[in-house]
Amino acid sequence: MGALPVFRWRLAPDGYATRRQLRARGLRPGGQPVAAQLERPRRRRGPLVAYLYRVDLAKPVRPMTPARWAALAKANTARRICPTCRRDAGYVIPASLGECAPCAYPEHAAA
Repeated sequence: MGALPVFRWRLAPDGYATRRQLRARGLRPGGQPVAAQLERPRRRRGPLVAYLYRVDLAKPVRPMTPARWAALAKANTARRICPTCRRDAGYVIPASLGECAPCAYPEHAAA
């Protein structure tokens, strides 16, 4: 296999799309290899690169099943539980803190 075709930003031919563009159409790459790449030049740094996939080989997005919805809900609930006080914080706990705000900053919680 040779090198990938490289297109300049906004100059890719029809029939190619990025993952986001495929998703907006209700499609996914479906295991196909990257077909081409898009490069956007930048000053003083390397170019931004986006990988392109062939639209004609893309497959439809798999529908969410009830089991997948349940697993997603359980994962999102777990992100709201503080590991220190074991309470639902009411928001997704930031990874930078690792615990809810009252546990991370107890001096402000008393006020």
